[in-house]
Amino acid sequence: MAGRSGFDVRLPVIAGGIGLAMLAGGLAGCSQATVKPKVITINVDPMVQVANTLRAYANGQALGSEVTGFEQMVATVKGVSAEKAAILEKGLAEIQKPGADIKAKAKALLGQLGISAEK
Repeated sequence: MAGRSGFDVRLPVIAGGIGLAMLAGGLAGCSQATVKPKVITINVDPMVQVANTLRAYANGQALGSEVTGFEQMVATVKGVSAEKAAILEKGLAEIQKPGADIKAKAKALLGQLGISAEK
């Protein structure tokens, strides 16, 4: 080892040590336990959306793009109560008729569904 300084000899050893440490650290991360996803089911009463929509109409809101979701709203209510879904379907059809008194029809529909007009 004539002609080599101590630094020249230690440099490959240090570099090799750093490389092994990085490899070991990378492999250690692969051995972690996997996390299993947890499924959370949230039950939302579909009548809440119905009540909010009809209360808005009863308070003077005009029909808007939400009418495109009426069919889905009725289908969701049907899963809870076929009777209420039938009342809702008929009432929403009446509300959408040209010249309909939306405010009065919404208030009447709230009453038919047993929903308070006040929140």
